[in-house]
Amino acid sequence: MLDEVERWLTRRSWSSAERPLSRILAAKRSATVSVVLPALNEEATVGDIVAVIRRELMERVPLVDELVVMDSGSTDRTAEVAAAAGARVVHRDEVLPRIPPVPGKGEVLWRSLMGTRGDIVCFIDADLRDFSADFVSGIVGPLLTDPDVHLVKAMYDRPFQGGPGQGGRVTELVARPLLNLHWPQLAGFVQPLGGEYAARRSLLERLPFPVGYGVELGLLVDALHTVGLDGLAQVDVGSRKHRHQDGQALGRMAAAIYRTAQLRLSRGHLVRPALTQFERGADGFVPRTHAVDTEERPPMREIREYAARRAA
Repeated sequence: MLDEVERWLTRRSWSSAERPLSRILAAKRSATVSVVLPALNEEATVGDIVAVIRRELMERVPLVDELVVMDSGSTDRTAEVAAAAGARVVHRDEVLPRIPPVPGKGEVLWRSLMGTRGDIVCFIDADLRDFSADFVSGIVGPLLTDPDVHLVKAMYDRPFQGGPGQGGRVTELVARPLLNLHWPQLAGFVQPLGGEYAARRSLLERLPFPVGYGVELGLLVDALHTVGLDGLAQVDVGSRKHRHQDGQALGRMAAAIYRTAQLRLSRGHLVRPALTQFERGADGFVPRTHAVDTEERPPMREIREYAARRAA
């Protein structure tokens, strides 16, 4: 298995500089590209990201055909800032209104398939700082130049508290051990939980989407079983700066990711789909119990509204 991963790393790991924009554009032909930013209260950063993508990849060169911010219920000015910067803002509740929405990042990504039309869908988190257009062109490039590639993850350094970093804390403590132990073919991914990745619509519409934080691990594992290791790739785009969450939020994220892995290992049910954490109160430690995301959306191609649109 180690030899297989090492061979994959030499064939399917690149840097963004290896595919200049001229080469990517020459390979684009009739393919269309949608960029989706899932956003919840990201007014401080979403506008800059949208502005860079629009200026560099829509106005200067015609790489991106559709730029959508999927707002999952922001209470700040996320929608207004994104629209002013040049994105089309789609509110989560407006997509597939027949199906009541549930909270979670995966829910928003799943609905974005109905809210967009591109042959290639590129997801970019909306909390990035010092954003570079290489994040988009880097991960979209292999999908346009290599027909055998179906999903591309960004890889990058993640500085933490002023120091160097590679994977995030949940990646190193939860996701990487799970993947190495249970899906060792995926051991070569530097950022398996990273929110920046692009894939062919023809793949995404065939995959179930965990509604919460388990979506990145779930999609990666399911894509492996659907298109094989050689259908997956990663591209080095430099450095990623974003807002870091506190330890308790990371604990809830870790529980959702573990649950996503457990479901794929057993296809069973958790005995107790909840996580109890502790906060110090006036009289000692107080337990706080949070539900762990246990719902997954079916492959989008099974949704009748989506199937009807595709047929049309």
